[in-house]
Amino acid sequence: MLDLFNPRFREEKLHDHFRLVSADADYAKVQPIIQNWATGLLDRKGESQKFINEFQTTFNSSMWELYLNRALIDLGCSVDFSKSAPDFFVRGPGNFEFNIEAVVSDQPPNAKQRKTFNEQDFKTRGALKLAGKIRDKLDLYRGSNGKKHPYSSMSHVRGRPFVIAIAPFDNDLSLTQNNELINMVLFGLAPPVFEGPDFGKQDKITSLLKASGAPVEMGIFTNDSFKEISAVFFSTVGTFGKAVVESKINRLVRATRYRLIDKDKVEPGSELWQVGTHRFQFAALNYLLTQRRESEHQIGGADMLIQHSSFHRETHLDGLQVYFNPYAEVPFDPKFPWPAEVALNYYDVESGEHIQAHPDGALVSRQIYEITPEYVRLLLGRYGFLR
Repeated sequence: MLDLFNPRFREEKLHDHFRLVSADADYAKVQPIIQNWATGLLDRKGESQKFINEFQTTFNSSMWELYLNRALIDLGCSVDFSKSAPDFFVRGPGNFEFNIEAVVSDQPPNAKQRKTFNEQDFKTRGALKLAGKIRDKLDLYRGSNGKKHPYSSMSHVRGRPFVIAIAPFDNDLSLTQNNELINMVLFGLAPPVFEGPDFGKQDKITSLLKASGAPVEMGIFTNDSFKEISAVFFSTVGTFGKAVVESKINRLVRATRYRLIDKDKVEPGSELWQVGTHRFQFAALNYLLTQRRESEHQIGGADMLIQHSSFHRETHLDGLQVYFNPYAEVPFDPKFPWPAEVALNYYDVESGEHIQAHPDGALVSRQIYEITPEYVRLLLGRYGFLR
């Protein structure tokens, strides 16, 4: 297999993240993890050299494809790399075939982050970026705007589900957005209220305005305007950080996991399921903050974990979210055998509700930090472990 990490360009042309992982001795154990993700992907005729060049110079889009390639293997799928487009022609269990086009909402080269942070501006820009990239890929499928050789004309694409796999890299904070912005783009849902009597309530959003004032549709899966797209794969953790945690090098991990359990399954006196906010320390650099709310039959909430990487557990598919288009011309197979850690999202056309088939313990977000006193104090202080 071709070596992803043998530099092909002068240092100034290499992407910052590539320079980090290829030159820093701390990341020596991460390289074989990423190289393994490339199994089969670098065998595509005429494409491998281009892929390696992009991995070394632009990084993010290639990392996302590498993550997806390994994820498909873990889903029990195989990829026919004799097809040059879309990115993945996939055969799943039961010979179910579908196509995936991968894309990221990336930063322009040399883009400068804004000095001041405005949360609403961050969310609006992020949602517009996601919507724009999905629209671009739909244009490729349709052959819109003069696009030559549309995907819809290809024999291996026609009559099979078309999936767009997207990840956000358009801002230094993009990976902290959880699934709020993709929920806005696909299902037209505003971020939920996190306090007060309307806790959990989500308003509907039909459009957002570009800087020019032009409206951009939100809730594209609430009608048939994007019917050619069968589903969307999304993750904020299918990144370089995934390879870092899989390598088990010394790092500090901050993660959030979704929690849900039926009340009759809670053991009497269970501290981890007590309602409210509670904090635990199990060992040095192994902290847990639990937030729990109860409904009539269930207790739900979230776990926020701050851990040394030796305590952290994460599969490759942890954090992968799948969104199904109820208006799809070619629906994704409802019997596809999704592994337990994959979060599934549906939209009920009659009720207008987002149905979240998220497993207990589903990974929502995760960030990696070097183990320094500054980062330890920052994280422990943020989550109330320092008094």
